[in-house]
Amino acid sequence: MRKLLLLFAVLFTCNLLNAQVASIAKGERYPLNIGIIDHVQSAVLNEGRTLNIYLPDGYDKDTTTKYPVIYLLDGSKDEDFIHVVGVVQFLTMIQAMPNSIVVGIANVDRKRDFTYPSTSKADVKLVPTSGGSAKFMIFLETELQPHIQKFYKVSSSKTLIGQSLGGLLATEVLLKKPSLFNQYIIVRPSLWWDTETLLNGAVAMRRSHSYKGIKAYLAVGSEGPQMIGDAKKLSQILKADRDLKSTYSYLPKEDHLTILHNAVYEALLALNKKAR
Repeated sequence: MRKLLLLFAVLFTCNLLNAQVASIAKGERYPLNIGIIDHVQSAVLNEGRTLNIYLPDGYDKDTTTKYPVIYLLDGSKDEDFIHVVGVVQFLTMIQAMPNSIVVGIANVDRKRDFTYPSTSKADVKLVPTSGGSAKFMIFLETELQPHIQKFYKVSSSKTLIGQSLGGLLATEVLLKKPSLFNQYIIVRPSLWWDTETLLNGAVAMRRSHSYKGIKAYLAVGSEGPQMIGDAKKLSQILKADRDLKSTYSYLPKEDHLTILHNAVYEALLALNKKAR
């Protein structure tokens, strides 16, 4: 009976595959998937969070290899996930970086999650829900990273990408909890938040941590004097640490809307230079 059921299953599968090939030949259309959607329930944030995940080519077939992970803030499918995955896929295809997993963290309230409490009335008026970055960092450390480590084949390499307010959060993590990631891509960070309190305290925060084995790539475009000046000042502070390998890039042809794609491309090339 079991042999008969097995034979039936094999014949059914073959017929199904043949039917699919025949349907494609007839011009029928099918979805083109570039990743999977995962979910993690956060006790820290008291909400569920959607994760958009890109797995490199050959991932399912490989049972031993462990992959670097790129954590992308603003990782909703209608934000930065799709085009950042495109950059990663291209750079791995030309062997400029190792095959990597991309974890896009979909937003619920980015202004809440990416900002620390501000003493500026103007900031609070502009972003009424602000001030939740401490909880979000706990979420990254105690819930998100363990979830990814449990269900996916990951190595110890972890990269964080953040732009604008996401760049502010990435800077805060780098200065307050640098060991959470070993590579940081920080693009036009909103260091003006809370009258530049994070930037003004950066030297003291940097001196209280070890940055051995950590790399950071900081980029800014034509964003006005304050944004450029703040980025340059942060770069100088980071470069003062001999253990931290940091790169500063000024991209004058890029602005708020265009900088991320090109900055991530250049950053991944720089951060993976030895692998080329």
